[in-house]
Amino acid sequence: MAMATTKNSLAKAILLLFLAAASSEAKHLGHAIRPFAHIGEKRDPFEKIFNVLHFGAKCNPRTDNALNFIKAWRAACDWRGKARLLIPAGEFLASEMVFAGPCKNTAPTIVQIVGTIKAVSDMSSYSEDSWMLFQNINGLIINGGIVDGQGPNVWKYHDGGGSVFPASIKFFRVTNGVIRMLHSVNPMGFHIGIVLCENIRVTNIRLDAPDDSPNTDGIHLSQTHLVKITRSVIATGDDCVGMIHGCTDITIKKLTCGPGHGISIGSLGKYPDEKEVKGITVTNCTLKNTDNGLRIKTWAGSPPSCASGMTFQDIIMKSVKNPIIIDQSYGSESNEPSKVKISDVKFLNVRGTTVSEVGVKLECSKKCPCEGVQLSNIDLHYVGDKKKPISSVCQNAKIKYAGRQLPPPCN
Repeated sequence: MAMATTKNSLAKAILLLFLAAASSEAKHLGHAIRPFAHIGEKRDPFEKIFNVLHFGAKCNPRTDNALNFIKAWRAACDWRGKARLLIPAGEFLASEMVFAGPCKNTAPTIVQIVGTIKAVSDMSSYSEDSWMLFQNINGLIINGGIVDGQGPNVWKYHDGGGSVFPASIKFFRVTNGVIRMLHSVNPMGFHIGIVLCENIRVTNIRLDAPDDSPNTDGIHLSQTHLVKITRSVIATGDDCVGMIHGCTDITIKKLTCGPGHGISIGSLGKYPDEKEVKGITVTNCTLKNTDNGLRIKTWAGSPPSCASGMTFQDIIMKSVKNPIIIDQSYGSESNEPSKVKISDVKFLNVRGTTVSEVGVKLECSKKCPCEGVQLSNIDLHYVGDKKKPISSVCQNAKIKYAGRQLPPPCN
C-alpha cells in the first residue's frame, strides 16, 4: 500500500509540474477559442517552436497536411531541449497521423493548436481506429484549438453494428499527459480515446456532436490509471464518458453532459480475462436530456471479472432517462447471468428531474448479486407524460438507504 501511495504521489507531482507549465502558457496565450496574439514569439528563450508551416503545411481545403504535421512532430520530438509543435491560425486538412515517441526533448512536449484541423473524409485514408494518434510518450500537453472530424460526411456509412470509425484523438501508452482548452466537433468515431495510459488530466474542453451521431463517445477510457476529467462540457451522440475494463483511479468533476448517453462504466464482461475496474469517482456533475444518467452495464453470460469502489455524488439531473441504472444483462441475448461482480457502489445526493417512470433501476446478476450498494439523499421527480408515480426496480442487489428517497426504496 505504501509503495502504491508513493507511486501515485510521484505521478501527481509530475503532472502538477506539467500543469504549471501549461498554466504559464495559458497566461501568455489566452483561451484556445479566442484569437492568439503574438503566437509565433518565443516566450521561453530555451524553447524552440516547430511551426507546421515551416514544414510545408498549407492552409487550404485541398492539401492533405498529414505528412507535414508528422515531419514537424518528428523534429520537435527529437529536439534536445524544450519543444513546441505549433499549428497556427487557419484551417488545415489532414488524414491519419501518428505522433510517436519516445521523445528526446525536455518533457513535456507541447502541441499548441491555434487554428482548426479538419479530417480528410475518405475512409480509405485510415488504417487504424484513430485520426490523430499520440503513442509511447512521457510528458505531453495538447493545448487549445479546434479539431473537426467532419463526421457528417462519413456517418451515413455506419452500419449500426460493430463498425469502428476513427477517433479524433487517441492517447496510447501516454504517461503524464494533459489535454486542455480543446474544442472537438463532429468526430467520425470517438472524440477522445485514452488507452493503456497513466496520469492524464483533461480539463476545460468542449466536445460537440449531434445527439443522433453514431458511436461518438466523448471520452472513452480503457486499461488506464489515474485520470482526472474536470470543468468540461460534452454534448454528443453516445456516452459522454465511458470507462471499460482496467480503469482505475478515475475522477470526473464539474462535467456538464448532454445530450448523450450519460456517464457509463462498461460495458464490462464482453471479453475473457478483463482487468478489474476500481476507484471511480464522479462528483458535481450535471446531466441534461441524456438517454441514461449514471450507468453501470455488464454483458449477460460474461466471463468473471469485478468492478468496485464507485461513487457518484452531488449530481444534478435535468429531464434525464434512466437516471440511476445498473444493467447486468446488457448487449447480449444470452440466458446465462453475468459473472461480473459489482460491489461498493454509492449514489449520494442525486437530484433533479427524469422522464422515466422508473428512476432507480438496479438489475444485478443472480449469479453475482451486487453488494454494498448505497443510496443516500436521492430526490428525482418524474416530469414525463404519463400520470404515474416514480418508482424503483431492484433485482439481486443488497442495498442500504439513507436520507430522502424519491423514488421510494425497493421493497
